[in-house]
Amino acid sequence: MIKLYGKVKSLSPPVKKNVILAITSNPNLPVVLQNKKALITDSNILQDFKVVLYKKTPTSIPSENHHLLLPENLHYLDDGDVVRINLEDGTIRVLFRNTSSHNSILLTERCNHYCLMCSQPPKNIDDSWILDETKELIKLIPDDTEEIGFTGGEPTLYGEKFIDLMHLTAAYLPRTAIHILSNGRSFHSPEFTRAYAQVQHDDMMLGIPLYSDDPVRHDYVVQSKNAFNETVRGILNLKSFNMKVEIRVVIHKQTIERLVNLCEFIVRNLLFVDHVALMGLEITGFTRANLDSLWIDPYDYKDTLSDAVNILESYGMNVSVYNHQRCLVNQDIMRAYRKSISDWKNEYLEECTACSKVSECGGLFLSGKQYKYSEHIKAFN
Repeated sequence: MIKLYGKVKSLSPPVKKNVILAITSNPNLPVVLQNKKALITDSNILQDFKVVLYKKTPTSIPSENHHLLLPENLHYLDDGDVVRINLEDGTIRVLFRNTSSHNSILLTERCNHYCLMCSQPPKNIDDSWILDETKELIKLIPDDTEEIGFTGGEPTLYGEKFIDLMHLTAAYLPRTAIHILSNGRSFHSPEFTRAYAQVQHDDMMLGIPLYSDDPVRHDYVVQSKNAFNETVRGILNLKSFNMKVEIRVVIHKQTIERLVNLCEFIVRNLLFVDHVALMGLEITGFTRANLDSLWIDPYDYKDTLSDAVNILESYGMNVSVYNHQRCLVNQDIMRAYRKSISDWKNEYLEECTACSKVSECGGLFLSGKQYKYSEHIKAFN
């Protein structure tokens, strides 16, 4: 599992400042670029960079610069990565990894849902500083990056500021696929949807959850009245503007009973969406508190999952199965199976090391390994 945060040891006097910098291993960059980047090195050669990250303690350092000793678990940092460093307390967080396909950017912890299984429990706070930080980050991400994701909370609660961020992202990353997690409710407004549709980007998709064909059940799962109606209206508005939409379904005890019905609802009413993701449960956030009401062993619903995938695929829909272990899904849906768990929260059980199909398996969330997982996980011979 990859670590995204740590504590640096200051080798120079601390200052009250947060900096967001791209990583470089090139000590010969022009001076004009050095203020935007942090040099990572294991060399004792003195540099002119304002921030230097050492993998080992240097023999001497110039006092006018910020020189920091990296913790060993962040030695993987390399060219194109972006970090936030608090030069006062020495905390460091990785905001973007250039070689990763799992770059997800949190925009806010505020949300107008209170989902039973929320992995990022909402907070009623002003965290708009995150949006300002994200604007800095976008400008530092390499323009050949394949994909980035935006998540929350509910990013669209920023309103016009969210739209502005999308315009900025499109300008700096025109060739990068953009995936946005949203509950979709803001798009029940035709005006807001039109503003979103005016962002000039060819590959921008919204991942919107729909948990049941029954409005009462969906609203119960997200703990918000009228959520189903506004979400479906949002999807319809987005597709009327030819925007890309993915429907995401988290499978648990409250959604499994009507999973097949939901898929039938989708093929009857939302056949035009671009992708449907059927997702396993992450045992974190509110899921831990509501585990008795949510947990169902994937082994016990694998036939229902097969039925759901086959219904969607029989109508030509693009379907993926996320966050499941390879040994807990039927062979007939392997074409839809994906290794999807981000590498910074991905683990395997000890018995998985002997499995002949471990390279095909998505493994477990770290939280699942710690708190709850299927007793039916087994190694393939």
